[in-house]
Amino acid sequence: MNERVVIIGSGLGGLECGTILARAGMNVSVLEKEPQLGGCLQTFRRGGLTFDTGFHYVGGLGECESLRPLFDYFGLMNLPWKQLDTDCFDEVRIGDRRFAFAQGHERFVETLAASFPHQREHLKNYTEMLRQVGLHIWDSLDPRDMDDFYGSSLFARSAYAWLEETITDPLLRRVLSGTSLKLELDRERLPLYVFAQINNSFIQSAWRLSGGGAQIANRLAEQIEQNGGLIRTRAEVTELIERDGKIAEVVINGEEHLPCDYVISDAHPALTLSLVKESAVLRGVYRKRIERLRNSIGMFTVNIRLKKDVLPYRNSNLYLHRDDADLWNVRTDRVESVLVHFYPPEEGCYAEGIDLLTPLRKTDLPDWEHDQPGHRGAAYEAFKQQKAEETIRFVAQHWPELEDAIDRVWTSTPLTYEHYTGTKDGSAFGVMKDWQSPMTTVLSPRTPIQNLLLTGQSLNLHGILGTSMTSLFTSAELLGKETIKQELKL
Repeated sequence: MNERVVIIGSGLGGLECGTILARAGMNVSVLEKEPQLGGCLQTFRRGGLTFDTGFHYVGGLGECESLRPLFDYFGLMNLPWKQLDTDCFDEVRIGDRRFAFAQGHERFVETLAASFPHQREHLKNYTEMLRQVGLHIWDSLDPRDMDDFYGSSLFARSAYAWLEETITDPLLRRVLSGTSLKLELDRERLPLYVFAQINNSFIQSAWRLSGGGAQIANRLAEQIEQNGGLIRTRAEVTELIERDGKIAEVVINGEEHLPCDYVISDAHPALTLSLVKESAVLRGVYRKRIERLRNSIGMFTVNIRLKKDVLPYRNSNLYLHRDDADLWNVRTDRVESVLVHFYPPEEGCYAEGIDLLTPLRKTDLPDWEHDQPGHRGAAYEAFKQQKAEETIRFVAQHWPELEDAIDRVWTSTPLTYEHYTGTKDGSAFGVMKDWQSPMTTVLSPRTPIQNLLLTGQSLNLHGILGTSMTSLFTSAELLGKETIKQELKL
């Protein structure tokens, strides 16, 4: 087996596909337009600290849990993972009320039932459904294999409607929606499967990675190269040349032509299709459908270096919400919700750096969307400063110790995220899925071009779990589903 596979983009999905296929003996080349590998896994240094671009924490790494078999296979479990507080990995604050999310389904129920004793049985039903979704995660290597996928599957059911049916207390519904900043809650669109799978994995167990997400990208890249693969940075794919209904050549940086047998794109599906300038098989209706896909919301991020030995490190995440915030209808004209993420300190028990994340859309920044970083001008810098101050004030209302503990602040917007990761519209969660239209929003790895495949978080699920699942779906198109199941012991 010596098929030439070109992978566009070195995000998690591209690197995982590259690792699987290189191990299978394929001739893999990963092309990354940026100087640094990793896409949303990139890290950067500011003020002597390492900050993450898009990765913050992950769920399901315990024995026999959702993500564990994949990370065992990819050799990622011996990275410096730190399990979050088992009694409170996430704390949700709505106004002045506090609620702890505990790890483990039974403990999760018992902890919240202390505040909602009348909802104990409803909480059991809630977690049991999540648990069942997690248990059956590897029943198929493509959710489209499920019976009546477009009619009765959890992709075709409303998450919001199910939550209303399952939990009768309105406040508890808000609490269970309170970790919404790891997915976009949309009352009209969000499928139940997305809500259940993501929330289940974190209830199983929750983990941070000391030193940043780039370690994941680097470990995968090492394995690709050890198995004879090639990884190139500053190698932007500028065109895909089709002949006889297949991609025959990949054009790099507008001049170099690389022949191929298969192409896997970890880029956004719309960007991928734009690289095919002329095609005999890509119909206009297909192109338009992909181009019109709605992208999920982005984030405004405040990276903070804290004063030395002032704030104790917190081994959990804080989700802070205004008392009147509608968590299923995100507003970006004011700060209503913020995720506070702590970086594990290199030594000692005091926090050194934190991130504050609050929703923001690229469409909130129309005056600067065509400008390059560093050239957006004084008005853009003033906007970021004002947004950062508003975000910090909001957090300080819940956590007054923060303001006097800040040493230095850096900020980024969806424009920053889009530029450095290639994520269309600076979207945090890829293409928005719609339970009313799963056939057009839950995408197959396959395209009308026989040897052009897709991968990444825009296809099925987002995040580390979703992207890793999708890398298997994509790789199975080349190696076969049974081969993948046997290789990963699923």
